[in-house]
Amino acid sequence: MTDTADRTVFRTCPLCEATCGLEIEIKDGAVKRIRGDRDDVFSRGFICPKGSTLKHLHEDPDRLRKPLVRRGFDESGAPVFEEVDWAEAYAEADRVLREVRDAHGNEAVGMYLGNPGAHVLGAATHTRHLIKALGAGAVFSASTVDQMPRHVASGYLYGSGGSMPVPDIDRTDLFVCIGANPYASNGSIATAPDFPGRIEAVQARGGRVIVIDPRRSRTAEQADLHLSIKPGTDAVLLAAVVRRLLETGHVGRGHVADFLDGIDALRVAVDSFTADVAAAATGIAAPAIEALADEIGAAASAAVYGRIGTCTVEFGTLTTWLLDAIALLTGNLDEPGGMMFPQPSHERVRAGKAGRPYRVGRRHSRVNNRPEVQGEFPVADLPDEILEPGDGQLKMMVTVAGNPVLSCPDGDRMDEAFAALEAMISVDIYLNETTRHASVILPPPGSLEKSHYDVNFTNLSIRNVANFSPAVFETEMPSEEDILATLALIALGFGPDADPDALHDQVISGLLQAEIETPESPVAGRDLDELVALVDGDTGAERVLDAMLRTGPRGDGFGAVPGGLSLSLLREHPHGIDFGALEPRLPGLLRTPEARIDLFAGPFAADLTRLTGRLAEWSDDSRLRLVGRRHLRSNNSWMHNLPVLVKGKPRCTLQLHPENAADLGLVDGDAAIVRSRVGELTAPVEVTDTVMPGVVSLPHGWGHGKPGARMGVAAEHAGVNSNVLTDPSIIDPLSGNAVLNGIPVEVVPA
Repeated sequence: MTDTADRTVFRTCPLCEATCGLEIEIKDGAVKRIRGDRDDVFSRGFICPKGSTLKHLHEDPDRLRKPLVRRGFDESGAPVFEEVDWAEAYAEADRVLREVRDAHGNEAVGMYLGNPGAHVLGAATHTRHLIKALGAGAVFSASTVDQMPRHVASGYLYGSGGSMPVPDIDRTDLFVCIGANPYASNGSIATAPDFPGRIEAVQARGGRVIVIDPRRSRTAEQADLHLSIKPGTDAVLLAAVVRRLLETGHVGRGHVADFLDGIDALRVAVDSFTADVAAAATGIAAPAIEALADEIGAAASAAVYGRIGTCTVEFGTLTTWLLDAIALLTGNLDEPGGMMFPQPSHERVRAGKAGRPYRVGRRHSRVNNRPEVQGEFPVADLPDEILEPGDGQLKMMVTVAGNPVLSCPDGDRMDEAFAALEAMISVDIYLNETTRHASVILPPPGSLEKSHYDVNFTNLSIRNVANFSPAVFETEMPSEEDILATLALIALGFGPDADPDALHDQVISGLLQAEIETPESPVAGRDLDELVALVDGDTGAERVLDAMLRTGPRGDGFGAVPGGLSLSLLREHPHGIDFGALEPRLPGLLRTPEARIDLFAGPFAADLTRLTGRLAEWSDDSRLRLVGRRHLRSNNSWMHNLPVLVKGKPRCTLQLHPENAADLGLVDGDAAIVRSRVGELTAPVEVTDTVMPGVVSLPHGWGHGKPGARMGVAAEHAGVNSNVLTDPSIIDPLSGNAVLNGIPVEVVPA
């Protein structure tokens, strides 16, 4: 099929975690219309405003289509870039990498991985090979901005940081949502197209929805009950809920009780967290806390779900652990209607594999001595690792699909740090506030120019499904995996002319050899050359995907399981394949040493003690606290260059409760100065009772328009960077996650 042929194609939207199916009408070689795919097995026609903008993203004149090499700076100090061909761009990448390594060693090169890469097949299959080739010991990512507490809690409880339970919202009787706003986000670490419709379906079948949030979000407005909570105190509330559940005997149900340890220790650890104590810290009345616990305990099924608001706080990992403790105590973990574990079709089959104790801190960050978690250092440490001199100082960064200058703590110092680098290679579709510091920018194809499969989000899906989308348009640009493979080969010394297919073949052979040597694998003992010859796919990433699918839990085993899953079979099902509702997976999924769940396998007792030490401060604190917020037409910083998504009333405003506004002498539309320990900014005021008294709110990912960036629409709607106020010295110590919510601030009229 040529690009000029009129046709209708189906693909999965890659712009958020919901993975909605799209029906795209192509006419005269261009996108004419995008609407929801009514036959998609998962989304059933649902689409949000972002999905319909893939045409605009594809046609955005600011999206890079050729590599850029920095040729110096103009009189104002802004970088000057020149478009070059791919051979010259790779040669420049080879040159700057060799120069930095020769002068400072491999340890001088670090990596930052941004959020959009999680939505890209080629990045999912090849990024770790680039990390390994670079020998990059200093790896940072968006994970320590928003989700690392979930990985760490899962690691200690279930033996793997990738085993993350999701709410089985389609079958639950009670949905409790803490620090999340699925009406705006479409869900996070819970892949669920039409999350709003699923929430309303809970209520339609007689169930209840409770939202706990400092803001009366759109999700809270839909809820049967909204409890306003002081930012950052979620762990106190949940500890009190756990205490009440233990006190009233709502424990020990469900099959997980047979391999759960630590309940008696938990009873002792939370004894001081009475409802009265929690009320003083959280602002939620003691009877309401007890009623919440009683309702969770009495429900036939309950899914208690927390997300960004519970992760981006100082006790994010403890809060996540307490969420799981509630599910474990009440028989709502690994049970229909509770919190369950998906089984993605590309998962490795390793039944009965013995586990080892979960570990963090194999290495520590050079300056602040913070532990590695999941192979990464806290991104809050990145500026210090670049700016502070000494052995191991970072002199070069490789960034993939990220904009940490806007999305990470202490944005001004982050910007200063990137400006101080000797060299930088960026894989990105935009010249943005971060990539303007790059020596060379390598742009991958646009979303409609590459195939798509959600490696990451089928791990988090509330239903077991699989969808594959071929590329809509042809392109002469190298694929994401080709770019990453070429950089990896450059890093290994093969030079800028290396053939990326060599790495693709190595990746596939390594994957299949591991399967051949695994007794549980459907291809155990088979011949490697035979299997490699059978691998399907038009690109390197597609071939890796085919190998993963065919050796996965539903795979055809390269012919051993007739009718089993393969890339070819997915191509025959453009609307996806539905493998059904989630099913119980424990204890088989556990990778703990004895295949049991120990509530105190991690440092949670000590963190409960640390939490106790903060109670007096929260009870007496009268300072304003800053929280973020999400909008349906936004996803971090990178979609702000599409006019259709930023049009209308400005969204980057400082929301302030009427009581606080009156005390400060501020009215709607005024400009206010917001100060934290590390920075200040000026923002327009929006007076609204959707935030509770004592809370102010700014959205995340704004602050565009720095010299040298080429995102014209975003610059016209620049807003302010809330992360100027984020204090990098305060993180969740168990996970290294940044604290973006509950930041103490001072607000004064500008």
